[in-house]
Amino acid sequence: MSVLSPCARNCCLDQQDICIGCGRTVQEIVRWGGADDEEKHEILMSAQARRLEREKLVGTLHSRYNRNS
Repeated sequence: MSVLSPCARNCCLDQQDICIGCGRTVQEIVRWGGADDEEKHEILMSAQARRLEREKLVGTLHSRYNRNS
């Protein structure tokens, strides 16, 4: 079974050229089509870590904003 793309069809790059929808870098998105399953799994793990870090950061900023409102 092949590894499915994490594309969330919410393509928008942040300042570091990371997609806010799937968490992949531009380089990972471009490489995806030619990557083998092992590399795709590595990309998925990296993207997931970036998404979790972004969610944590957004949660922290949201908490700070709510305390100051």
